[in-house]
Amino acid sequence: MVTEVRVGPATRRIGLPGTVAFWSLAAMLCLLQFASAAPSPMYGVYQHAWHFSPVTLTAVYAANALALLVTLLFVGSLSDHVGRRPVLLVAALTEVAAMTAFVMADGVGWLVAGRVLQGVATGTASGAISAMLIDLQRPGSRLGALMTNVAASGGIALGALGSGLLVQYGPAPTRLVYVLLLTSFAGLLLFVLAMPETVTADGAWRSSLRPRAAVPPSVRGAYVALLPSIVAAWALAGLYLSLGPSVVATLSHSTDHLVGGLVIGALNGTAVVLSVLGRGWSAERALYLGSGLLMAGVAVAMLALNAHVTALFFAGTMVAGAGFGPSFSGALRTLTGLAPAERRAEVVTAIYLAAYLGLSVPAVVAGVAVTHAGLFATAYGYGVGVIALTGLAVLASLRGRRRAAAARAAAPLSPHHQLPPCPGGTPALARHR
Repeated sequence: MVTEVRVGPATRRIGLPGTVAFWSLAAMLCLLQFASAAPSPMYGVYQHAWHFSPVTLTAVYAANALALLVTLLFVGSLSDHVGRRPVLLVAALTEVAAMTAFVMADGVGWLVAGRVLQGVATGTASGAISAMLIDLQRPGSRLGALMTNVAASGGIALGALGSGLLVQYGPAPTRLVYVLLLTSFAGLLLFVLAMPETVTADGAWRSSLRPRAAVPPSVRGAYVALLPSIVAAWALAGLYLSLGPSVVATLSHSTDHLVGGLVIGALNGTAVVLSVLGRGWSAERALYLGSGLLMAGVAVAMLALNAHVTALFFAGTMVAGAGFGPSFSGALRTLTGLAPAERRAEVVTAIYLAAYLGLSVPAVVAGVAVTHAGLFATAYGYGVGVIALTGLAVLASLRGRRRAAAARAAAPLSPHHQLPPCPGGTPALARHR
């Protein structure tokens, strides 16, 4: 690992070696996502204690994602202009405040406040961490994009499982996990203070605060092509994080809170495994294989709900998670690889805007639908939507490849036609392998 990417006054400070900083950043991202998933196994406990409806449950869940979206719009690319470290310090302090709110929670209001603060913290940190991981990776390495996906999915899986264990078997079930996280984030502040800075402040931070969701021209075509698969994958994650524990509890007739954590862990755990196993795949292969697995897994899970077979539901969940991992890591690797270094956090922000819109909005709609159509019927409709959106992305990318091939075939041969085609003459996805 290298310690700095762009030499400037802000990068000439003594701090953690680049390798240590890289893995500390991955740990911070994992911990942020761990914290975001920790409330999911507790929703049943909260709902029983405070007597709120499924609509309120999904609204509490979505408060995190919507706050994250707004934060991304305003400060997602801020670290490109003021530096990565100041942004990460603010994010860690905000997460400490969020954990404090959860520890003090005695009603829905505190729960919403904690989720909003979590969203602000994660939204502030997401672009900076993802960009800095790429800043610190070795030239030509794919490790930064890989670890962004692995740390995020792994954190969600560990958060759901760890929280489920503590809720079921630990003391103070709605507070212990937050006390532990509060301590962890307080300690993480020391690592952030010691990290090397990879960006020189350019004084243009005010203009970066204007809300926008744009990507550079060099990235735009690939972003549009990959957008449906990003939204579909994260919409599925949103369903599991908000209603997954309720679905599996109803299906299995179990009151064990660990079961709710297990189903979230099954989805995100297999995403991590396939992201690692498929790290050498081309972006095109990751997209098509991941999309196929995602659609197949959702279809199996829907069949399991219809047949009331819990084991089959977990199997379908794991297959869907196997598709989530490579499809998202391939998209992230492709788009960040195309982005200029000075606009990398902006591109990461655009990716996460799409992801968290998929994570939040459909889940809220599902919460409303549950009160009218029932839990399983809502899950069926949600699954059909995920399959349709993923299939649309596959068809759109295949059509784009055919158009590109036809354009090449119609073009007149040049004196250099024996040479391999230049990047601009290859299909949009194939050229980013």
